[in-house]
Amino acid sequence: MPANFRPLPWTTGPNGQPRQVGVEIEMAGVDLATMAQAVQAEFGGRVEYLNPFLSRVCVPEFDDFVIELDARVLQDRRYREHLRHLGIELDDEDSETLERWLAEAAGILVPHEIVAPPLPLAALPRLDRVRAALQQQGARGTQSSLLYAFGLQINIEAHRLTADWLTAILQAFILLYEALVKAGNIDLARQISPYIRPFPGSYGRNILQPDYQPTMEQLIDDYLEHNLTRNRPLDMLPLFAEIDPERIRTAPVEHELIKPRPALHYRLPNCEIDDPAWSLAQPFNGWAEVEHLAADSQRLQSAAAAYLQRPAQALGQFADDWAEKIRDWF
Repeated sequence: MPANFRPLPWTTGPNGQPRQVGVEIEMAGVDLATMAQAVQAEFGGRVEYLNPFLSRVCVPEFDDFVIELDARVLQDRRYREHLRHLGIELDDEDSETLERWLAEAAGILVPHEIVAPPLPLAALPRLDRVRAALQQQGARGTQSSLLYAFGLQINIEAHRLTADWLTAILQAFILLYEALVKAGNIDLARQISPYIRPFPGSYGRNILQPDYQPTMEQLIDDYLEHNLTRNRPLDMLPLFAEIDPERIRTAPVEHELIKPRPALHYRLPNCEIDDPAWSLAQPFNGWAEVEHLAADSQRLQSAAAAYLQRPAQALGQFADDWAEKIRDWF
């Protein structure tokens, strides 16, 4: 892997095979056909245009790349039901014209998205070449408009599905969260949106206690007590649904949107695809910092003790110089 993508401390997944990573890239400024062609140019495969809101690139080497307008009501064509209630029936030609118009209009606010399948870590530079090609085509990211809350999401396969490993990851993420926000220059539109609300302070104080060594059941229950939502910068619900489907099924969360998988869903980063100096390595390396801290139990314990002693800890994030302090440490 090229040096700009920092190696992870753990290279294998729960099955002992090399870890994989899926990436979701939101953008505007380019249409779905252009996005699909950029993927095909790098990975090969066959493009299937399913409708104006959804395409895919079928890549035999991996799996399908999904290229979509990220608006479920349009993809599912549920708007047709509303039209029928109004007594409006569309023939095929009218429907096609309406869908093209809806896709163009919705694209002003609704992100166009590449959803990459699980890829080996070594394939990330290839995905970054797709990012560079779309930047040249005029793709726009988070900071090109106050209306955009576009993000980049990383679904990184877990190393182990054990309570001790996942606890260390969550602790490291809580400790590094403020530094990641500052280093990633996370856009205000995204911070105030509902999509990446930070973990409650009460949850951080609970899991950073020196005697916190939960069973898997307790780890999941504690998470659900404080985080009955997918909208966290590190969403654990898909992974917990993989580990304990019944526990998540009976919790009052957004079941229809939770896809069980043995992966950590890192939702925090911006998508700064219109900046030629930005690459996928920057958000990925932020995640790598989390894993490297989690892998060093002594540093992790020391940082947790210092965090709990912060004078402003009870007042909430960004109330003191914690982000600078922890970045200086590491």
